[in-house]
Parts: sequence; structure tokens; C-alpha cells
Amino acid sequence: MIPSFADLIVEFSVTTLSPARLPVRRGWLTLWAGLAIALTAVNLRTAVTGLTPLLEIIGSDLGFGVAVAGLLGTVPAASFGIFGFLAPVVTRRFGLERTATAALGLTALSLLGRAFSPTPVALVLSTALALAGIGAANVVIVPLVKAWFADRLAVWTSLYLILMQTGQFVAPLLAVPVAEATSWRLSVGIWAGPAALAAVVWLVLAARLPGGHHSPTARATTGARARISRSSTVWGLVVLFAMMALSNYGIITWVPAVLTDAGGSPTLGGSMVALYSAWGMVAALVVPHVATRMTNPFVVVVACSVVLIAGYLGLILSPLEGTLLWVCALGIGVSTFPLCMTLINRRTRTPESASAVSGFVQGIGYSLACFGPLGLGLLREATGSWSVPLLALAATAVPGVVAGWFACRPRFVEDAADVASAAAPPTGTRT
Repeated sequence: MIPSFADLIVEFSVTTLSPARLPVRRGWLTLWAGLAIALTAVNLRTAVTGLTPLLEIIGSDLGFGVAVAGLLGTVPAASFGIFGFLAPVVTRRFGLERTATAALGLTALSLLGRAFSPTPVALVLSTALALAGIGAANVVIVPLVKAWFADRLAVWTSLYLILMQTGQFVAPLLAVPVAEATSWRLSVGIWAGPAALAAVVWLVLAARLPGGHHSPTARATTGARARISRSSTVWGLVVLFAMMALSNYGIITWVPAVLTDAGGSPTLGGSMVALYSAWGMVAALVVPHVATRMTNPFVVVVACSVVLIAGYLGLILSPLEGTLLWVCALGIGVSTFPLCMTLINRRTRTPESASAVSGFVQGIGYSLACFGPLGLGLLREATGSWSVPLLALAATAVPGVVAGWFACRPRFVEDAADVASAAAPPTGTRT
């Protein structure tokens, strides 16, 4: 039976899946939860990367230019930031599974609305609503993995990140061909289907769980927030994540424009966003396993930063000669994303702490990153070239390295030692 509203606010710990609360069908529920997590992961980026290769086509139809395009590039990070903060509050009231149901349902309906947008204002508003749902799903998927698959964190973190990158890769690859064969409205609207399917699967699972299942208590959540706000590890994750997100949305939004301004075609821009996203699949497969086998994976941060800077410099000096190489470098360079997602679970002891840290890191990180796409567009307008915006993106690697040093140290957020000033970094020995 679907629990009543009173059942939804029952408080209890979410550290384990208690057989007393999940009786005979626990195995089936775990399998269904895995399917729900997988479907959610596929939908986490399609609404973003399925739109950016079409900005010029949509702009010519609805009548907007660089300013609105930059705003649309900013909406993902802004929505992810705002709802990164709000998601833990909602999960405390309704639980992780029900929050995921509502988030994916909102995304599906909003993507349909975006496909029928008659004006730029309607396009921006529907995009913001769609990404609000994805922002909440971004946050809850991390503790959901910890709650359902705590004994297989590396495997499930890799799996959901690979599926997320698959969606991020396929969407821009199909965007321009589908728009040219039919219309841009169908091209952006088709992604409502997978989001609706994910929402239905979560709804089925949520209806079969006890009312308070995987709902962090108010006391636990408040305590977690108090701890993480004083944690040097968490603040390291915040800055590292913010610099990565700024690069990511800058690349997704403006690399097609960089290439078309240099003489490339819109199809080239879309395919390069797809290639960039494909490298995320490789990172999702490799990085979580590396991060769980090293005491201190700081070397991953340094290596990614060096490669990222090389990619930006290549685009400045020779955007159409060596394009494949530069875009591959950018794709490898943002591999700090799966590292951050892995460390959120590795540096916390319980699902409620993981939920609080996930919301805190993604909320602040995306909020800082949301200034990137719009700011880069304004820099392009002011300077008349992409050199200064790309140099600005390259410079973000420096604070990312500093923050990575704090984020990668082997300590738990819940431990008092994490509040102390930093000691010398560990050597990165494997455990």
C-alpha cells in the first residue's frame, strides 16, 4: 500500500536496510532500486547537452542571441545549485526514493513544456524547471547508492556515472541530425520519455517501502550540516567541484561556438560535445576504482589539471587543427567529477552524512559555477575573441589543485580531526 502522509514523516536511521522493515521481497526491491538508479543516471545530463548544440538553430527560430544563449548555459548550474541545497530538506521530509520520484516527474513534464516553448522566456523557464528536477536527482542519487549498495560503492558509483555520461554523450550526438530531419522541438522533447520512465520506476519502488524508509531524521541532518560546515575536507570538495563544474558547463555551452566561429560547422560542434562527453564514460569506469584503492588520490587531481590546461591552450592556438586532441584533453581533464562523487561517499560514514555532504558540495559548487557560461559569453562579446574566456577557464585549474589537496586527504567528515588545520599530505600509498 502507498503510505499515508503521516507515515512519510516517521523518523528513523537510514544507515542499514533492516530486514525487519524490508521483509521477504528485499532482494526484489534491491534489484528494482538498481534499475531506478540506472534510469535516473541516464537522465542526469540529457536536458543540458541535448540543447546546447541547437542554440543557434533555436535562436534563429525564436529570435535570441548570445545573451540568452549564455543565460541558457547558466541555468543548469544555477538550478543544480539551488536544488542541491533544497534536496536534503525535501529528503528529510519525504525520503530519498519519493524525492527521486518527484524530481524525475518534474523533469519529464518540463521537458515537454520546453519542446513547445513559443518564446525565449518560456524556453528559459521550462529549462529551469526541468533542471530543477535534475538538480534534486543529482543530490539524492549519491546517498541512494550508499543506502542500497554500501558494500559495492565503487561498482555502483562507476555504473551510474557511466550511464550518466552515456546520456550526456548520446544527446548532443543526436541533437542536430534529429533537428535537421524533423524539428528542434522534437529533438529537445524526446528526452521527456526516459525521464518519465525513471519517475514511474521510482514511484513503484516508493509505494512498496515503509513511510520513513531512507528519511534522515531532523536531528541527524542538523548535526550533519553543523559538522560539514566546519570540515576542511568538505570545503576542499566544494571548491574542486565548483572549478570542475565551471569548466564543464563552459565547455558544453561554448565549445560549439568556438569551433563555428573558427569556421567549423554546427554538426562538428555537436559531435565534439559528444566526444567530450564520451571521455566521461572512461573516467566513470576508471576513477572511482582508483579513488577507492588509494589512500590519497591527489595525484589524479594534478594530472587532470595539467591535461585540462593543455586542452584550453590547444583551442586558443589552433581550434580547427588538432580539434580531436584538444577536446579529448578537456574530456580527460574534468575527470575530477567522478572523483568528487566517489569521495563524497568515501569520506562519510552514513547515508545521511553522504546526503548532507552531497547537497552542500553540489549546492555551493553549482552556485559558483553558474556564473561561468554567462560570464564567458560576456567576455567573448567584450573582447571579440575566445582567447580570454578560454584563458580564464584554464586559470580555474589552479584553485582546483589547491582544493584537491584538502579534499583527497584520508579522513572522515564526521571526525573531529577534519576540523583541524591541514597537515602534510599523505604520499598516496595504496591500501
